[in-house]
Amino acid sequence: MAGAPVTLCFLTRTKGGVPQVLLGTKKTGFGLGKIVGLGGHVEPGETDQEAACREVQEEAGVVVRQQDLRDAGVVVFDFPARPEWNMSTRLFVADRWAGEPSESAEILPEWFDVGSLPVERMWQDAAHWLPLALGGSVLRLTVVLNPDNETVREVLDFTHR
Repeated sequence: MAGAPVTLCFLTRTKGGVPQVLLGTKKTGFGLGKIVGLGGHVEPGETDQEAACREVQEEAGVVVRQQDLRDAGVVVFDFPARPEWNMSTRLFVADRWAGEPSESAEILPEWFDVGSLPVERMWQDAAHWLPLALGGSVLRLTVVLNPDNETVREVLDFTHR
């Protein structure tokens, strides 16, 4: 059930004493129009860390080194109505990188205050785990979606499976 291996990498900074995270509006494909984290599928032969760094560069033009990634855990997304969408998502947070985020064909990046994440414009599940990941937690969660493939039916700790 684990699903396709995917990574998400959240760049963080502090501006004027306020912690911020880089997210982006999805311009194509899965999640079109939603605000998402930077990331995507892990290619064959690639580690999760390599995929996270590659995706950040492709989507926002920013270079992140593997040694600057903090492991924030794993969230498994379970789509009972669309099992082909199931994914096992490795989360990373990085507060060091090179370059200025810029728009790509896939993502329009934007900084958001961690204390007021744009959850109403994100996948509904993000409110359940993103603040924890940004707060330093290492997550081991499964998010089960309802048949609408949008709303959350339940969030399970790995230990409860």
